[in-house]
Amino acid sequence: MTAKRYSLLSLFREGLNGHKGWQPAWRAAEPKRRYDAVIIGGGGHGCATAYYLAKEHGLTNIAVIEKGWIGGGNAGRNTTIIRSNYLYDESAAIYDHAMQLWKGLGRELNFNIMMSHRGVLNLAHDDNEMRQLKRRVEANQLNGVDAEWLDAKQVKEYCPIISISPDVRYPVLGATLQRSGGVNRHDAVVWGYARAASALGVDFIEKCEVTGIEIENGKVTGVRTTKGDIKTGKLASVTAGHSSVTAKMAGIRLPIESHPLQALVSEPLKPIHNCVVMSNAVHAYCSQSDKGELVIGAGIDPHISYTQRGAFSILEEEIAALLELFPIFSRLRLMRHWGGIVDVCPDASAIISKTPVAGFYINGGWGTGGWKATPGSGHVFADLIANDKPNDIAAPFTLERFETGKLVAEHGAAAVAH
Repeated sequence: MTAKRYSLLSLFREGLNGHKGWQPAWRAAEPKRRYDAVIIGGGGHGCATAYYLAKEHGLTNIAVIEKGWIGGGNAGRNTTIIRSNYLYDESAAIYDHAMQLWKGLGRELNFNIMMSHRGVLNLAHDDNEMRQLKRRVEANQLNGVDAEWLDAKQVKEYCPIISISPDVRYPVLGATLQRSGGVNRHDAVVWGYARAASALGVDFIEKCEVTGIEIENGKVTGVRTTKGDIKTGKLASVTAGHSSVTAKMAGIRLPIESHPLQALVSEPLKPIHNCVVMSNAVHAYCSQSDKGELVIGAGIDPHISYTQRGAFSILEEEIAALLELFPIFSRLRLMRHWGGIVDVCPDASAIISKTPVAGFYINGGWGTGGWKATPGSGHVFADLIANDKPNDIAAPFTLERFETGKLVAEHGAAAVAH
């Protein structure tokens, strides 16, 4: 008898169920007529929100609806970097909340998310940048966030393959180090959340695109989809890169732009790169995946677009910058590249908020910080949906800040400022 073969994808998406054969890891459902809550978007933040709604708030009659497949959007196109070394108190709070959840997430979900706390270096290339990064280290330490300063020699000791030659355009003068930072496996995180939420009763409805939002007397009453209408009193949009599209269906204009974000991977190598290196001045960052590929990223394209490829000029610039830091990469071959679509707010911080439409909630605008925040974002967003008010961590990220001017201006404080 010939044994049945399974692809890597099927092994992730299916779980062995005794001797009964293979069963889906999450319940692929058809929509019911009514749910207590509906979440638009089956990425990391959407699945995390569903999981915490069910686990911590007892809301199990909920549906996650996804126009593609679970984890097939931006969640599958990010560079998997995890860190929480942001400058301002508000950002440090939510990203470090996420960091604490990341540390035990694989055990909690009983799913291998391939979390690797290998450390994140943020490089300084001139005296001004060095002063700014040292300031960030001190701010992090005051907030209880893991952070320290390394001089150039210590950077070389931590990351042996980096060049610290003084005779280049951007010499490495030092770096911040967050030892608890690192990388994980993006699709495994999404599937782990989906499987755990499904086990608690959440429905996952794939290939189901939202076409409209039903509102009566200023309150959400349902959502129209390509699989029929669904009634609900709570509707949450978690659609990275397309938050403005879903908000417009409810008559809301968000202060958000959508831009392509460049990334690429090299051909696989044996392990040579033991950490994550990020550089603002040369605008590139790099780590190595468990498959051996170098995962390389840069900034967003300056133009507004929904294309998932981006401009080739950005790709050229990031590769040139990377080769100054790592000359040993010069003979590697590019395997594939892409552009994810990110929502960008004017202050480069997220929106986690109620809206003027009662029962409609928005989670978006994360820019390049979305993946790092995944568990923390889902956790506080679920709390907002369940209680109809933000907790202390989420409160700074409401839409009201654009009226009051109390912005979370993290734009220049990010390690790669987009």
